[in-house]
Amino acid sequence: MIRPERFSNLPEYAFPRLRALLGAEAPGGEPIDMTIGEPKHPFPAWVEQVVAETAAGFGRYPPNEGTPDLLAAISAWIARRYGVAVGPERLMALNGTREGLFNAVLALCPETKGGRRPAVLMPNPFYQVYAVAALAVGAEPVCVPATAEGGFLPDYRSLPPETLDRAAIAFLCSPANPQGSVASAGYWADLLALAERHDFLVLADECYSEIYRDTPPPGVLAAAAAAGADPERVYAFHSLSKRSNLPGLRSGFVAGGSEGISRMRRLRSYAGAPLPLPLQRVAERAWADETHVAENRALYAAKYELADRVFAGVPGYRSPGAGFFLWLPVDDGEAAALRLWRETGVRVLPGAYLGRDAGGGNPGRGYIRVALVAPKAETERGLERLRSCLYE
Repeated sequence: MIRPERFSNLPEYAFPRLRALLGAEAPGGEPIDMTIGEPKHPFPAWVEQVVAETAAGFGRYPPNEGTPDLLAAISAWIARRYGVAVGPERLMALNGTREGLFNAVLALCPETKGGRRPAVLMPNPFYQVYAVAALAVGAEPVCVPATAEGGFLPDYRSLPPETLDRAAIAFLCSPANPQGSVASAGYWADLLALAERHDFLVLADECYSEIYRDTPPPGVLAAAAAAGADPERVYAFHSLSKRSNLPGLRSGFVAGGSEGISRMRRLRSYAGAPLPLPLQRVAERAWADETHVAENRALYAAKYELADRVFAGVPGYRSPGAGFFLWLPVDDGEAAALRLWRETGVRVLPGAYLGRDAGGGNPGRGYIRVALVAPKAETERGLERLRSCLYE
C-alpha cells in the first residue's frame, strides 16, 4: 500500500513521548502534574448560564465566520486592547487557535515562491502545529533557535538572504511558549520590515497575551498599524483558552487582511467546523468582559512571585515575563524529568520535546518546561520538590 511521506519524519508528539519515558517508573511521591498548559483556575461563573439560555442554538448550523455579535465583540476588544480598528470583514472566529494556525498556512501559503519550494520560518522550540502545517502544504519548515543569548526570541534577520527570499510565512509566538519571553514593539517593527523586504507573511500566535506581570505585551496589530504595514501581511491569533480559563470552549479568532481572511473563510466552508452557536454566545460575552481576566492574571502573578522565591539563587533561573510556564535550565531535560518523577512524583516536560534538532542541535535539550496552572498550594508543593531534587 502506498503511503504519503509528508509526515513520515514527524517525531512522536510531546505527551506520548513523555508517557513512554515515565510509563514504567513508579512516582516517588504523590503525583503532581506540571506538564500540560491546561488552565485550572475557575472560568467565569456566567458561562453555564449563557449556555443554558442559548442551548436551542445547538439545533442550528452556526455561521461559518462567527456571528455578527461575536465579531463585533472581538473588534471592540481589539480596539480597547491595541488601539486598532479592525472591522468584521478582517476577522474570523476559530474553533481553537490550533485549527486557525494550521488552516491559515493551507489558505495563505503559495505552492512555490520564486519558482522554488517555499520556506516557513518558526522559532525553535515551537508549538508543533507550525511544522505540521508547513509540511501539509509542501513547504520547508525552517527552525530558528530561540535561545537565552537572543532573549529566547528567534533572530530571523540572521538567516541567509536565499532562505529569506524563499520564506512565505514566519511564525512568532509572543508571549512565547515555552519561555515566556515577550516581543517588544521594536522587535515586531523589525520583523515587519524584514517581511516587507523579503515579501513574506507574519503569523503571530498571541494566545498568552493576557497573562503577564504588569505591562500588557505589545501586539502585532498595533505594530503593523504604527508601521503602516499592508494588513494582508499580518495575521494575529488569539484564544479564550488561557485568557478566560476556557480550554474546552475551543474558541479563538484570527485578525488580518480582508483578502486573506476571505481565503480562510472559504477553506473553512469546505473543510472546517464552526463553533456552535451557544459557545459563540459565551465567547461574545467573554471578549466583552475584563473583570474575570484581571482576576485570573492576579492568580498567575502570585505564582510568578512564588516561583521567584522558590528558585532564588538557582543559576540560570529566569523569571517569566508573561505566560504561565517556567523554562528551567538543567543538564539534560529527559534525565531531569525522569529523575524528578522517580524521586518526587512531579511530572514535567523535557524541553527537547518542544524543539527539533536543526543545525546546532535542539535548543530545548538543556531545559524542562513547568506549567504553573494548578492552584497555588499545589504549585508550591511541586516547585519546592523540584528545587530540592534538581538544584540542591
